[in-house]
Amino acid sequence: MELDIWLLLGAGVVIAAIVAVRIVHRSGLPSLLIFLGLGLLLGESGVLGIPFENAELAQQVGLSALALILAEGGLTTSWSHVRRAVPLAAVLATVGVTVSIVVLALAIRGALDTDWRTALLLGAILASTDAAAVFSVLRRLPLPPRLAGILEAESGFNDAPCVIAVALLSVAKVPTPGLWEFIGEATYELGVGVAVGLLVGPVGSYALRRIALPASGLYPIAVLALALVAYSGAAIQHGSGFLAVYLAALILGNTRLPHRSATRGFAEGAAWLAQIGLFVMLGLLASPTEMPSAIVPGLVAGVALLLVARPASVVVSAALVRLAGIDRLSWREQVFLSWAGLRGAVPIVLATIPWAAAVTEAEAVFNEVFIIVIVLTLVQGPTLPLVARLLKVSAPAEALDLEVEAAPLEELNADLLQIKVPPTSLLQGVEIFELRLPSGAAVTLIVREGRSFVPSATTRIRQDDQLLVVTTAACRDAVERRLRAVNRRGKLAGWFGESGAS
Repeated sequence: MELDIWLLLGAGVVIAAIVAVRIVHRSGLPSLLIFLGLGLLLGESGVLGIPFENAELAQQVGLSALALILAEGGLTTSWSHVRRAVPLAAVLATVGVTVSIVVLALAIRGALDTDWRTALLLGAILASTDAAAVFSVLRRLPLPPRLAGILEAESGFNDAPCVIAVALLSVAKVPTPGLWEFIGEATYELGVGVAVGLLVGPVGSYALRRIALPASGLYPIAVLALALVAYSGAAIQHGSGFLAVYLAALILGNTRLPHRSATRGFAEGAAWLAQIGLFVMLGLLASPTEMPSAIVPGLVAGVALLLVARPASVVVSAALVRLAGIDRLSWREQVFLSWAGLRGAVPIVLATIPWAAAVTEAEAVFNEVFIIVIVLTLVQGPTLPLVARLLKVSAPAEALDLEVEAAPLEELNADLLQIKVPPTSLLQGVEIFELRLPSGAAVTLIVREGRSFVPSATTRIRQDDQLLVVTTAACRDAVERRLRAVNRRGKLAGWFGESGAS
């Protein structure tokens, strides 16, 4: 009977979370706040008064849920979009994380007069951007491929260094680990994570393409299991499981596996379930009666993170890649990257590590991180589209992936793209045949003023039209470059030397 009651309660919470997300979706309110609110409502100070104070269990469940979320992120990330962004994302996830930790620790130490361990812990916990938040927000926001790729790859990479830093700072010994000890441990753990991810991904991909499973539903399970093999395999070797799972999933997700669309759908569902369970659990763990004392320190640390530490990490990382001749970011792009460092479940989960290790002031750190995440989520997430427009880094005419259930596209090795024509686009007035798309692509449908129709070769594109383009995977990059070139310089883009490079 007790098991039945808990199953009923769990199913009810999931259904309530889904309904709540559907209701607030159009308002732009981030879903994590809904899930945290459900947890607080069910907790010791809420309606049901469920007691939950086991920080160690919360840590283990939280890390497992984050592994699932990172696996989904890797499976649904397009390598063609993040390839150019990987060098800068890697610098942001290593040098940038280090700069953020040091700058934020100095600010917290000076403003709140805390000890060095607490200041460094807060810096390490808050240095990581949240993969789930970044993936959910940015994939609905039209950005240039390179800029979106930087944020996606960074959020997938930077969890690992932050987990290592928090774990080392939570070790019950005095003094705290020295600089060289931290560098040596971090290098080892990251190296093991990379090695395991690069081993499991290709081997798993090779096996799945050549082993015929008896049921199609087994393929999604196998892919997700392989990603978790990478996570646990690296963790057993005292390496970075987060880095391993993301790399393995990234490789698996960009391989033409059988039933690829079903696999992505299954992974997305598993990630949603992990997010709901994770945020509700963290809401249960939080104690509203202790939050008021954390408001002022949390706001001080949040402001320092948003306006000082994150911008400093972006500026230093951008300067390094510019000096190395790898990439160059404009000041507008650097400002946007600074504002788009979204926080979510990851910092709250990381805050359970020192709490479970009984570090002094760890519970106060958890409360402050909880406040910071809520405030920054309310400030950053809803304002990202406005900030992108003000900085002129948004790209409304960029092609966005559409998830479809149609098996023929998968069998034909084809992709479906959507392009919306903004007011400033030079796509306006161009006839379909003047797009001169490669032979493997075609504009199959136009949605105009709520009405859809199949265009002819002489159909003129108008402002606010939505174009659906079917393209083979082989010529997708060429299609996107051509559409980008016409969007910028019109149908004679080639005469102006416009190649459409992102």
